[in-house]
Amino acid sequence: MVRVYPTTVATIVVILITLYLVFYHLPKETHQVKKDDKDPDEAKHLWADSHGDPVYVLLTSDGNTLGGMIAAMNSVYKNAKGPVRFLLVVDKDNEDHLRTWMTQTDLKRINYTIAVFDEDWVKGKIAVKGGRPELASPLNVARFYTPKLFPSIDSRVVYLDSDVIVQGDIIELNNTKLKDSHIAAFSEDCSSLSKRFNLFQNNYASYINFQNDKVKALGMNPGTCSFNSGVFVANMKAWKEEKITEKLEFWMSLNTETDVYGNQRGGGVAQPPMLIAFYGKHSTIDPYWHVRHLGWSTGSRYSEEFLNHAKLLHWSGSFKPWKGKAQYNYMWERYYVPDPTGKFKLVRKYVH
Repeated sequence: MVRVYPTTVATIVVILITLYLVFYHLPKETHQVKKDDKDPDEAKHLWADSHGDPVYVLLTSDGNTLGGMIAAMNSVYKNAKGPVRFLLVVDKDNEDHLRTWMTQTDLKRINYTIAVFDEDWVKGKIAVKGGRPELASPLNVARFYTPKLFPSIDSRVVYLDSDVIVQGDIIELNNTKLKDSHIAAFSEDCSSLSKRFNLFQNNYASYINFQNDKVKALGMNPGTCSFNSGVFVANMKAWKEEKITEKLEFWMSLNTETDVYGNQRGGGVAQPPMLIAFYGKHSTIDPYWHVRHLGWSTGSRYSEEFLNHAKLLHWSGSFKPWKGKAQYNYMWERYYVPDPTGKFKLVRKYVH
């Protein structure tokens, strides 16, 4: 029989009590960062891991606007309160440039996918008949091919032109209400805000030739309020079901053979076919989510106070914020991330 001495029992009890205190009552030293100390940007990614799909944001660019894509993306990321995944579409010539920009700067934190646009998809389908020749870039209509570029996405996608910055939470724009049977939401040119600052008439006749037989057959009202295609929210599942890409291709191709659009005052390459394809099938974005025309002149059209409250600013027009004469370009530059390769250079002559 083994004898147990009282001193032995006492020693065991002390050891057990000590272990209990260490593991259950004393502070633990771990590699986890306290929740309150987390980097807010990292918190977005953790939120995404536990809450499913992020907001998909589509941006397209060629070498001329690549810096704009960077600033737009960074502005969305900095102001988003939840997870965002960026769908970045570029031409083959700029793929490596964009990858370098993304991996050698703070942008490497961002959740993104890069896709190269196949320019053969639009070969012979783009006709510029007036206005600005730079709009003939194949990347200007790459948004038409979103389902081909990202076939697995059936949820909503937010499209942004590369000359915008976002000052609000992109989740709010993504959650824009779509009416039954509507495929997308755009900002209309007939809101009180748009009427005040719009340079064009606000109807379909400003963009489309209603004397064209194919156009006449659609039965559209030429006085219908137009919308701006530089910012929109679209349901990709409905887009596929309604064969929107095929419809856009049809009107682009037809426009190379006959006068459908391009000679009207509105001009453009992307907007007219979208006006046709989405006729009667779109809802409306809050006007403060698309304050535009900042690039139509060097003179100020808005007060700085108003622009600070706007949720999205768009330098639509010829005067881009990375060039010297754009108004309020300092508001854009706060989101710009310098190009590590030095290829994309800002021209600066501030205009307030």
